[in-house]
Amino acid sequence: MRAVLVVAGLCSLVIVAAGCPPVTADGPDDVGDGGLDTTIDAGDGGGERDAGAPGDDEIGTGLAELPVVGDPGTDAGTQPPEVVDATTLDDRLLFGYQGWFACEGDGSPLDQAGDGWRHWSPGVTPAPDNVSFEMWPDTRELDAAELCPTSMSMVDGANAGLYSAWNAATVDRHFSWMKEHGLDGVLLQEFVVELEQGSAPRAFRDGVLDNVRAGAEAHGRTWAVMYDISGAPEAEIGARIIEHWSALEAAGVLASERYLHHEGRPVVGVWGFGFNDRVGTPAQANSLLDWLQQDAPASARAFVIGGVPSRWRTLTADSSTDAAWAAVYRRYDVISPWLVGRFDDEASARAYRDDVMDADVAAAHAAGRRFMPVIFPGFSWANLFRGTAENMIPRRGGRFWWTQFYEAKSAGADTYFGAMFDEVDEGTAIFKVAETHSMEPTTGAFLSLDADGEALPSDWYLRLAGAATRVLRGQAALTVSRPITPP
Repeated sequence: MRAVLVVAGLCSLVIVAAGCPPVTADGPDDVGDGGLDTTIDAGDGGGERDAGAPGDDEIGTGLAELPVVGDPGTDAGTQPPEVVDATTLDDRLLFGYQGWFACEGDGSPLDQAGDGWRHWSPGVTPAPDNVSFEMWPDTRELDAAELCPTSMSMVDGANAGLYSAWNAATVDRHFSWMKEHGLDGVLLQEFVVELEQGSAPRAFRDGVLDNVRAGAEAHGRTWAVMYDISGAPEAEIGARIIEHWSALEAAGVLASERYLHHEGRPVVGVWGFGFNDRVGTPAQANSLLDWLQQDAPASARAFVIGGVPSRWRTLTADSSTDAAWAAVYRRYDVISPWLVGRFDDEASARAYRDDVMDADVAAAHAAGRRFMPVIFPGFSWANLFRGTAENMIPRRGGRFWWTQFYEAKSAGADTYFGAMFDEVDEGTAIFKVAETHSMEPTTGAFLSLDADGEALPSDWYLRLAGAATRVLRGQAALTVSRPITPP
Protein backbone atom coordinates (compact mmCIF):
# COMPACT_ATOMS: atom_id res chain seq x y z
CA MET A 1 0.00 0.00 0.00
CA ARG A 2 1.45 3.35 -1.02
CA ALA A 3 0.83 6.38 1.20
CA VAL A 4 0.80 9.66 -0.72
CA LEU A 5 1.38 12.97 1.00
CA VAL A 6 -1.36 15.55 0.49
CA VAL A 7 0.54 18.74 -0.21
CA ALA A 8 -2.02 20.77 -2.10
CA GLY A 9 -2.35 23.88 -0.01
CA LEU A 10 -0.97 27.38 -0.12
CA CYS A 11 -2.16 29.23 2.95
CA SER A 12 -3.16 26.51 5.40
CA LEU A 13 -0.41 27.18 7.91
CA VAL A 14 0.77 30.77 7.53
CA ILE A 15 -2.18 32.87 6.47
CA VAL A 16 -1.45 36.58 6.77
CA ALA A 17 2.33 36.15 6.70
CA ALA A 18 2.09 34.50 3.30
CA GLY A 19 0.18 37.43 1.85
CA CYS A 20 -3.07 35.51 1.76
CA PRO A 21 -6.55 36.88 2.37
CA PRO A 22 -7.22 37.23 6.11
CA VAL A 23 -8.98 34.00 6.97
CA THR A 24 -9.12 31.80 10.02
CA ALA A 25 -6.03 29.86 10.99
CA ASP A 26 -7.44 26.63 9.66
CA GLY A 27 -9.17 28.03 6.60
CA PRO A 28 -6.78 28.24 3.64
CA ASP A 29 -7.72 30.51 0.77
CA ASP A 30 -6.26 28.97 -2.30
CA VAL A 31 -7.88 26.75 -4.91
CA GLY A 32 -5.03 24.37 -4.33
CA ASP A 33 -5.68 23.95 -0.65
CA GLY A 34 -6.01 20.77 1.29
CA GLY A 35 -3.27 21.43 3.76
CA LEU A 36 0.00 19.72 4.50
CA ASP A 37 -1.92 17.70 6.94
CA THR A 38 -2.64 14.09 6.12
CA THR A 39 -1.94 11.09 3.97
CA ILE A 40 -4.26 9.12 1.78
CA ASP A 41 -3.83 5.70 0.31
CA ALA A 42 -3.39 5.56 -3.42
CA GLY A 43 -3.75 1.81 -3.42
CA ASP A 44 -1.21 -0.90 -3.96
CA GLY A 45 -0.71 -0.27 -7.64
CA GLY A 46 -3.10 -2.95 -8.80
CA GLY A 47 -3.29 -3.77 -12.48
CA GLU A 48 -0.33 -4.84 -14.55
CA ARG A 49 1.37 -1.54 -15.32
CA ASP A 50 5.11 -1.21 -15.03
CA ALA A 51 5.90 0.16 -11.56
CA GLY A 52 8.97 1.98 -12.82
CA ALA A 53 9.25 5.60 -13.90
CA PRO A 54 10.52 5.32 -17.47
CA GLY A 55 12.00 8.15 -19.45
CA ASP A 56 11.01 9.00 -23.01
CA ASP A 57 13.37 6.46 -24.54
CA GLU A 58 12.40 3.63 -22.23
CA ILE A 59 8.97 2.94 -23.71
CA GLY A 60 8.66 1.91 -27.33
CA THR A 61 5.45 3.54 -28.54
CA GLY A 62 6.01 3.11 -32.24
CA LEU A 63 4.76 6.67 -32.68
CA ALA A 64 6.75 9.62 -33.96
CA GLU A 65 7.34 12.63 -31.75
CA LEU A 66 4.74 15.33 -31.93
CA PRO A 67 5.99 18.60 -33.38
CA VAL A 68 6.38 21.49 -30.97
CA VAL A 69 4.25 24.53 -31.79
CA GLY A 70 6.42 26.85 -33.82
CA ASP A 71 8.89 24.15 -34.89
CA PRO A 72 9.64 23.79 -38.61
CA GLY A 73 8.06 20.33 -38.42
CA THR A 74 4.65 21.70 -37.45
CA ASP A 75 2.45 21.46 -40.51
CA ALA A 76 -0.78 23.29 -41.22
CA GLY A 77 -2.82 20.37 -39.95
CA THR A 78 -1.52 20.80 -36.41
CA GLN A 79 -1.56 24.57 -36.19
CA PRO A 80 -3.71 25.81 -33.29
CA PRO A 81 -6.91 27.63 -34.20
CA GLU A 82 -6.82 31.41 -34.23
CA VAL A 83 -9.98 31.40 -32.12
CA VAL A 84 -10.85 28.64 -29.65
CA ASP A 85 -14.42 27.34 -29.75
CA ALA A 86 -15.97 28.79 -26.58
CA THR A 87 -19.26 26.87 -26.90
CA THR A 88 -18.12 23.56 -25.40
CA LEU A 89 -16.20 22.10 -22.46
CA ASP A 90 -15.62 18.77 -24.15
CA ASP A 91 -11.95 17.89 -24.68
CA ARG A 92 -10.81 21.20 -23.22
CA LEU A 93 -7.61 21.59 -21.18
CA LEU A 94 -8.20 24.66 -19.00
CA PHE A 95 -5.62 26.03 -16.60
CA GLY A 96 -6.38 27.69 -13.31
CA TYR A 97 -5.36 31.36 -13.38
CA GLN A 98 -4.75 32.77 -9.92
CA GLY A 99 -4.18 36.37 -10.96
CA TRP A 100 -3.43 37.23 -7.34
CA PHE A 101 0.02 38.81 -7.68
CA ALA A 102 0.20 42.48 -6.74
CA CYS A 103 3.03 44.82 -5.93
CA GLU A 104 3.74 48.17 -4.35
CA GLY A 105 3.43 50.94 -6.91
CA ASP A 106 1.15 49.06 -9.31
CA GLY A 107 -1.61 51.62 -8.73
CA SER A 108 -4.15 48.96 -7.77
CA PRO A 109 -6.77 49.36 -5.04
CA LEU A 110 -4.56 47.17 -2.83
CA ASP A 111 -1.62 49.48 -3.40
CA GLN A 112 -3.75 52.52 -2.65
CA ALA A 113 -4.85 50.86 0.58
CA GLY A 114 -1.22 50.39 1.63
CA ASP A 115 -1.22 46.65 1.00
CA GLY A 116 0.63 46.52 -2.29
CA TRP A 117 2.66 43.32 -2.11
CA ARG A 118 0.53 40.20 -2.43
CA HIS A 119 1.73 36.61 -2.81
CA TRP A 120 5.30 37.52 -3.72
CA SER A 121 5.97 38.27 -0.06
CA PRO A 122 3.96 38.94 3.14
CA GLY A 123 3.07 42.57 2.50
CA VAL A 124 6.65 43.86 2.35
CA THR A 125 9.19 44.40 -0.43
CA PRO A 126 10.39 40.94 -1.53
CA ALA A 127 13.83 39.99 -0.19
CA PRO A 128 15.66 36.68 0.10
CA ASP A 129 14.46 36.07 3.66
CA ASN A 130 10.77 36.85 3.08
CA VAL A 131 9.77 35.68 -0.40
CA SER A 132 6.81 33.31 -0.29
CA PHE A 133 6.97 31.85 -3.78
CA GLU A 134 9.02 29.02 -5.24
CA MET A 135 9.66 29.61 -8.94
CA TRP A 136 11.00 32.83 -10.44
CA PRO A 137 8.89 33.98 -13.41
CA ASP A 138 10.71 34.57 -16.67
CA THR A 139 10.32 38.34 -17.01
CA ARG A 140 12.65 38.86 -19.97
CA GLU A 141 9.76 39.78 -22.28
CA LEU A 142 8.14 42.20 -19.85
CA ASP A 143 8.58 45.93 -20.33
CA ALA A 144 10.06 48.06 -17.57
CA ALA A 145 6.61 49.48 -16.84
CA GLU A 146 5.39 45.97 -16.01
CA LEU A 147 7.95 45.36 -13.26
CA CYS A 148 7.97 46.48 -9.63
CA PRO A 149 11.36 46.76 -7.90
CA THR A 150 12.35 44.32 -5.17
CA SER A 151 15.31 44.16 -2.78
CA MET A 152 17.07 41.64 -5.02
CA SER A 153 19.30 41.92 -8.09
CA MET A 154 19.95 39.82 -11.16
CA VAL A 155 23.37 38.63 -12.32
CA ASP A 156 23.81 41.71 -14.54
CA GLY A 157 23.11 44.01 -11.61
CA ALA A 158 19.62 44.97 -12.73
CA ASN A 159 16.85 45.01 -10.19
CA ALA A 160 14.99 41.72 -9.96
CA GLY A 161 11.55 43.11 -10.69
CA LEU A 162 8.23 41.26 -10.36
CA TYR A 163 4.87 41.80 -12.05
CA SER A 164 1.34 42.60 -10.95
CA ALA A 165 -1.80 41.02 -12.38
CA TRP A 166 -3.35 44.49 -12.09
CA ASN A 167 -1.26 45.45 -15.12
CA ALA A 168 -3.34 44.71 -18.21
CA ALA A 169 -0.23 44.45 -20.42
CA THR A 170 1.14 41.55 -18.37
CA VAL A 171 -2.11 39.59 -18.36
CA ASP A 172 -2.43 40.23 -22.10
CA ARG A 173 1.09 38.83 -22.52
CA HIS A 174 0.04 35.68 -20.66
CA PHE A 175 -2.83 35.19 -23.10
CA SER A 176 -0.51 35.77 -26.04
CA TRP A 177 1.61 32.88 -24.71
CA MET A 178 -1.51 30.73 -24.56
CA LYS A 179 -2.28 31.50 -28.18
CA GLU A 180 1.32 30.98 -29.30
CA HIS A 181 1.35 27.51 -27.75
CA GLY A 182 -2.19 26.55 -28.76
CA LEU A 183 -3.78 26.45 -25.31
CA ASP A 184 -7.55 26.72 -24.85
CA GLY A 185 -7.80 29.14 -21.94
CA VAL A 186 -8.25 29.46 -18.20
CA LEU A 187 -10.53 29.22 -15.22
CA LEU A 188 -10.06 32.48 -13.32
CA GLN A 189 -9.95 31.79 -9.60
CA GLU A 190 -12.26 34.04 -7.60
CA PHE A 191 -11.80 33.72 -3.84
CA VAL A 192 -15.09 34.25 -2.08
CA VAL A 193 -13.30 35.59 1.00
CA GLU A 194 -12.18 38.56 -1.15
CA LEU A 195 -15.54 39.34 -2.75
CA GLU A 196 -17.01 41.62 -0.10
CA GLN A 197 -18.59 44.55 -1.93
CA GLY A 198 -16.74 47.82 -1.57
CA SER A 199 -13.51 46.24 -0.33
CA ALA A 200 -10.06 46.80 -1.83
CA PRO A 201 -9.57 43.05 -2.50
CA ARG A 202 -12.88 42.98 -4.41
CA ALA A 203 -11.87 45.98 -6.50
CA PHE A 204 -8.51 44.35 -7.24
CA ARG A 205 -10.15 41.06 -8.27
CA ASP A 206 -12.63 42.90 -10.48
CA GLY A 207 -9.74 44.63 -12.23
CA VAL A 208 -7.92 41.35 -12.80
CA LEU A 209 -11.13 39.85 -14.19
CA ASP A 210 -11.36 42.73 -16.66
CA ASN A 211 -7.77 42.04 -17.71
CA VAL A 212 -8.48 38.34 -18.20
CA ARG A 213 -11.56 39.06 -20.29
CA ALA A 214 -9.62 41.52 -22.44
CA GLY A 215 -6.74 39.06 -22.88
CA ALA A 216 -9.06 36.24 -23.92
CA GLU A 217 -10.90 38.48 -26.37
CA ALA A 218 -7.69 39.88 -27.86
CA HIS A 219 -6.11 36.46 -28.40
CA GLY A 220 -9.09 34.24 -29.19
CA ARG A 221 -8.88 32.14 -26.01
CA THR A 222 -11.74 31.16 -23.72
CA TRP A 223 -12.22 31.62 -19.98
CA ALA A 224 -14.66 31.15 -17.13
CA VAL A 225 -14.88 31.98 -13.44
CA MET A 226 -14.27 29.46 -10.65
CA TYR A 227 -15.28 30.42 -7.11
CA ASP A 228 -13.13 29.10 -4.25
CA ILE A 229 -15.00 29.07 -0.93
CA SER A 230 -11.91 28.45 1.24
CA GLY A 231 -11.78 30.76 4.24
CA ALA A 232 -14.99 32.60 3.39
CA PRO A 233 -17.49 33.39 6.16
CA GLU A 234 -19.76 30.35 6.12
CA ALA A 235 -22.98 32.31 6.35
CA GLU A 236 -22.03 34.52 3.38
CA ILE A 237 -20.76 31.98 0.84
CA GLY A 238 -23.94 31.67 -1.19
CA ALA A 239 -24.86 35.34 -1.05
CA ARG A 240 -21.43 36.51 -2.16
CA ILE A 241 -21.30 34.12 -5.12
CA ILE A 242 -24.83 35.00 -6.22
CA GLU A 243 -24.12 38.74 -5.96
CA HIS A 244 -20.87 38.46 -7.90
CA TRP A 245 -22.31 36.19 -10.60
CA SER A 246 -25.33 38.47 -10.96
CA ALA A 247 -23.01 41.46 -11.37
CA LEU A 248 -21.13 39.66 -14.13
CA GLU A 249 -24.38 38.90 -15.91
CA ALA A 250 -25.60 42.49 -15.56
CA ALA A 251 -22.30 43.83 -16.93
CA GLY A 252 -22.54 41.62 -20.01
CA VAL A 253 -19.48 39.56 -19.07
CA LEU A 254 -21.27 36.24 -19.48
CA ALA A 255 -22.45 37.27 -22.93
CA SER A 256 -18.90 37.82 -24.17
CA GLU A 257 -18.17 35.56 -27.13
CA ARG A 258 -15.00 34.42 -25.36
CA TYR A 259 -16.75 33.45 -22.10
CA LEU A 260 -16.95 29.65 -22.00
CA HIS A 261 -20.38 28.06 -22.45
CA HIS A 262 -21.59 24.50 -22.59
CA GLU A 263 -25.00 23.37 -23.82
CA GLY A 264 -25.83 27.04 -24.19
CA ARG A 265 -25.15 27.91 -20.56
CA PRO A 266 -22.26 29.95 -19.13
CA VAL A 267 -19.74 27.78 -17.28
CA VAL A 268 -18.89 28.46 -13.64
CA GLY A 269 -16.82 26.53 -11.13
CA VAL A 270 -17.51 26.17 -7.41
CA TRP A 271 -14.54 24.78 -5.51
CA GLY A 272 -14.33 23.61 -1.92
CA PHE A 273 -17.67 22.24 -0.77
CA GLY A 274 -17.43 18.87 0.95
CA PHE A 275 -13.77 18.96 1.95
CA ASN A 276 -13.29 17.82 5.52
CA ASP A 277 -11.27 20.92 6.45
CA ARG A 278 -13.65 23.56 5.10
CA VAL A 279 -16.87 25.25 6.06
CA GLY A 280 -20.11 24.78 4.17
CA THR A 281 -22.97 22.35 4.57
CA PRO A 282 -24.80 20.14 2.09
CA ALA A 283 -27.85 22.36 2.54
CA GLN A 284 -25.85 25.47 1.61
CA ALA A 285 -24.37 23.77 -1.42
CA ASN A 286 -27.81 22.59 -2.58
CA SER A 287 -29.27 26.05 -2.14
CA LEU A 288 -26.50 27.61 -4.24
CA LEU A 289 -26.87 24.94 -6.93
CA ASP A 290 -30.64 25.47 -6.97
CA TRP A 291 -30.04 29.11 -7.84
CA LEU A 292 -27.19 28.62 -10.31
CA GLN A 293 -28.85 25.79 -12.20
CA GLN A 294 -32.55 26.69 -12.14
CA ASP A 295 -33.61 29.81 -10.22
CA ALA A 296 -31.23 32.41 -11.65
CA PRO A 297 -32.37 34.57 -14.56
CA ALA A 298 -32.25 32.54 -17.77
CA SER A 299 -29.09 34.26 -19.05
CA ALA A 300 -27.27 33.49 -15.77
CA ARG A 301 -28.26 29.84 -15.36
CA ALA A 302 -24.98 28.02 -15.34
CA PHE A 303 -23.24 24.81 -16.29
CA VAL A 304 -21.46 24.10 -13.03
CA ILE A 305 -18.05 22.55 -12.48
CA GLY A 306 -17.70 21.17 -8.96
CA GLY A 307 -14.21 21.23 -7.47
CA VAL A 308 -14.58 18.29 -5.11
CA PRO A 309 -12.36 16.19 -2.81
CA SER A 310 -10.31 13.45 -4.43
CA ARG A 311 -12.36 10.83 -2.54
CA TRP A 312 -15.75 12.27 -3.42
CA ARG A 313 -17.04 8.87 -4.50
CA THR A 314 -16.24 7.03 -1.26
CA LEU A 315 -16.66 9.92 1.22
CA THR A 316 -13.28 9.10 2.77
CA ALA A 317 -9.85 10.76 3.23
CA ASP A 318 -10.19 14.44 2.21
CA SER A 319 -13.99 14.29 1.89
CA SER A 320 -16.49 14.87 4.63
CA THR A 321 -18.08 11.60 5.70
CA ASP A 322 -21.58 13.13 5.83
CA ALA A 323 -23.64 10.91 3.51
CA ALA A 324 -25.56 13.96 2.21
CA TRP A 325 -22.50 15.06 0.25
CA ALA A 326 -22.80 12.10 -2.12
CA ALA A 327 -25.90 13.58 -3.74
CA VAL A 328 -24.40 17.10 -3.77
CA TYR A 329 -21.30 15.95 -5.64
CA ARG A 330 -23.50 14.30 -8.26
CA ARG A 331 -25.51 17.49 -8.78
CA TYR A 332 -22.56 19.23 -10.39
CA ASP A 333 -22.62 19.11 -14.17
CA VAL A 334 -18.88 18.39 -14.10
CA ILE A 335 -17.13 16.53 -11.29
CA SER A 336 -13.55 17.75 -10.86
CA PRO A 337 -11.60 16.00 -8.07
CA TRP A 338 -8.61 17.92 -6.68
CA LEU A 339 -5.56 15.69 -7.20
CA VAL A 340 -2.53 17.86 -6.41
CA GLY A 341 -0.35 15.84 -4.05
CA ARG A 342 -2.45 12.69 -4.25
CA PHE A 343 0.47 10.98 -6.01
CA ASP A 344 4.09 11.98 -6.45
CA ASP A 345 5.64 10.16 -9.40
CA GLU A 346 4.69 8.33 -12.58
CA ALA A 347 4.22 4.98 -10.86
CA SER A 348 1.85 6.32 -8.22
CA ALA A 349 -0.07 8.31 -10.85
CA ARG A 350 -0.63 5.08 -12.77
CA ALA A 351 -1.62 3.31 -9.58
CA TYR A 352 -4.10 6.09 -8.76
CA ARG A 353 -5.74 5.65 -12.13
CA ASP A 354 -6.11 1.90 -11.54
CA ASP A 355 -7.30 2.11 -7.96
CA VAL A 356 -9.37 5.32 -7.92
CA MET A 357 -9.82 7.19 -11.20
CA ASP A 358 -11.27 4.39 -13.32
CA ALA A 359 -14.08 3.93 -10.80
CA ASP A 360 -14.50 7.70 -10.47
CA VAL A 361 -14.99 8.12 -14.21
CA ALA A 362 -17.52 5.28 -14.24
CA ALA A 363 -19.43 6.78 -11.31
CA ALA A 364 -19.52 10.25 -12.85
CA HIS A 365 -20.74 8.94 -16.19
CA ALA A 366 -23.32 6.71 -14.47
CA ALA A 367 -24.71 9.87 -12.87
CA GLY A 368 -24.81 11.59 -16.26
CA ARG A 369 -21.95 13.93 -15.34
CA ARG A 370 -18.69 14.86 -17.02
CA PHE A 371 -15.38 14.08 -15.35
CA MET A 372 -12.59 16.67 -15.13
CA PRO A 373 -9.44 15.50 -13.32
CA VAL A 374 -6.71 17.87 -12.17
CA ILE A 375 -3.23 17.53 -13.69
CA PHE A 376 -0.21 19.17 -12.07
CA PRO A 377 3.47 19.36 -13.10
CA GLY A 378 5.12 18.97 -9.68
CA PHE A 379 5.09 20.62 -6.28
CA SER A 380 7.34 22.63 -3.97
CA TRP A 381 6.80 25.32 -1.34
CA ALA A 382 10.13 25.58 0.50
CA ASN A 383 9.97 29.39 0.53
CA LEU A 384 6.37 29.58 1.65
CA PHE A 385 6.94 27.07 4.45
CA ARG A 386 10.57 27.37 5.45
CA GLY A 387 12.11 24.08 6.46
CA THR A 388 10.10 21.92 4.08
CA ALA A 389 11.88 20.04 1.32
CA GLU A 390 12.65 21.81 -1.92
CA ASN A 391 11.34 20.11 -5.06
CA MET A 392 9.00 17.98 -2.95
CA ILE A 393 7.33 16.41 -5.98
CA PRO A 394 9.83 16.57 -8.86
CA ARG A 395 8.60 17.47 -12.33
CA ARG A 396 11.01 15.10 -14.11
CA GLY A 397 11.08 17.24 -17.21
CA GLY A 398 7.33 16.91 -17.77
CA ARG A 399 7.23 13.12 -17.65
CA PHE A 400 5.17 13.26 -14.45
CA TRP A 401 2.70 15.71 -16.01
CA TRP A 402 2.38 13.73 -19.23
CA THR A 403 1.80 10.45 -17.38
CA GLN A 404 -1.15 12.05 -15.60
CA PHE A 405 -2.56 13.30 -18.88
CA TYR A 406 -2.09 9.93 -20.56
CA GLU A 407 -3.79 8.05 -17.70
CA ALA A 408 -6.69 10.51 -17.44
CA LYS A 409 -7.31 10.48 -21.18
CA SER A 410 -7.08 6.67 -21.27
CA ALA A 411 -9.49 6.43 -18.34
CA GLY A 412 -12.16 8.34 -20.29
CA ALA A 413 -11.99 11.85 -18.81
CA ASP A 414 -14.11 14.39 -20.66
CA THR A 415 -12.16 17.56 -19.95
CA TYR A 416 -9.09 18.55 -17.93
CA PHE A 417 -8.11 21.10 -15.27
CA GLY A 418 -4.44 22.13 -15.37
CA ALA A 419 -3.04 23.27 -12.03
CA MET A 420 -2.01 25.99 -12.57
CA PHE A 421 -1.00 28.60 -15.16
CA ASP A 422 0.68 31.09 -12.82
CA GLU A 423 0.96 29.35 -9.43
CA VAL A 424 4.61 29.94 -8.54
CA ASP A 425 3.83 29.91 -4.80
CA GLU A 426 3.50 26.12 -4.76
CA GLY A 427 5.66 25.44 -7.77
CA THR A 428 2.83 24.24 -10.02
CA ALA A 429 3.05 27.03 -12.62
CA ILE A 430 3.22 26.08 -16.30
CA PHE A 431 3.90 29.57 -17.66
CA LYS A 432 7.44 30.79 -18.40
CA VAL A 433 9.77 30.46 -15.43
CA ALA A 434 13.53 30.53 -14.89
CA GLU A 435 15.39 27.83 -16.78
CA THR A 436 18.45 27.91 -14.51
CA HIS A 437 19.64 29.76 -11.41
CA SER A 438 21.37 32.24 -13.72
CA MET A 439 17.90 33.60 -14.59
CA GLU A 440 17.07 34.15 -10.91
CA PRO A 441 18.23 36.79 -8.42
CA THR A 442 21.74 36.37 -7.07
CA THR A 443 20.30 35.98 -3.56
CA GLY A 444 17.45 33.79 -2.38
CA ALA A 445 16.64 30.18 -3.20
CA PHE A 446 14.30 29.33 -6.07
CA LEU A 447 13.39 26.19 -7.99
CA SER A 448 14.49 26.36 -11.63
CA LEU A 449 13.41 24.11 -14.48
CA ASP A 450 16.74 22.28 -14.56
CA ALA A 451 16.32 21.05 -10.97
CA ASP A 452 16.01 17.44 -12.14
CA GLY A 453 19.15 17.54 -14.28
CA GLU A 454 17.61 18.33 -17.66
CA ALA A 455 18.01 21.60 -19.55
CA LEU A 456 14.59 22.96 -20.51
CA PRO A 457 13.39 26.20 -22.13
CA SER A 458 11.33 28.54 -19.97
CA ASP A 459 8.18 27.79 -21.99
CA TRP A 460 8.62 24.01 -21.75
CA TYR A 461 5.35 23.33 -19.93
CA LEU A 462 3.44 25.60 -22.30
CA ARG A 463 4.84 23.44 -25.11
CA LEU A 464 3.87 20.25 -23.32
CA ALA A 465 0.35 21.56 -22.69
CA GLY A 466 0.15 22.46 -26.37
CA ALA A 467 1.06 18.88 -27.26
CA ALA A 468 -1.74 17.58 -25.01
CA THR A 469 -4.19 20.03 -26.55
CA ARG A 470 -3.35 18.75 -30.02
CA VAL A 471 -4.16 15.24 -28.83
CA LEU A 472 -7.53 16.45 -27.53
CA ARG A 473 -8.25 18.14 -30.87
CA GLY A 474 -7.53 14.94 -32.74
CA GLN A 475 -4.43 16.43 -34.38
CA ALA A 476 -1.98 13.99 -32.79
CA ALA A 477 -1.98 10.48 -31.34
CA LEU A 478 -1.90 9.91 -27.60
CA THR A 479 1.50 8.53 -26.62
CA VAL A 480 2.47 6.76 -23.41
CA SER A 481 5.60 8.81 -22.91
CA ARG A 482 6.42 12.50 -23.12
CA PRO A 483 5.93 13.27 -26.84
CA ILE A 484 8.30 16.21 -27.27
CA THR A 485 11.98 16.68 -26.53
CA PRO A 486 13.81 19.83 -25.46
CA PRO A 487 15.44 21.87 -28.22
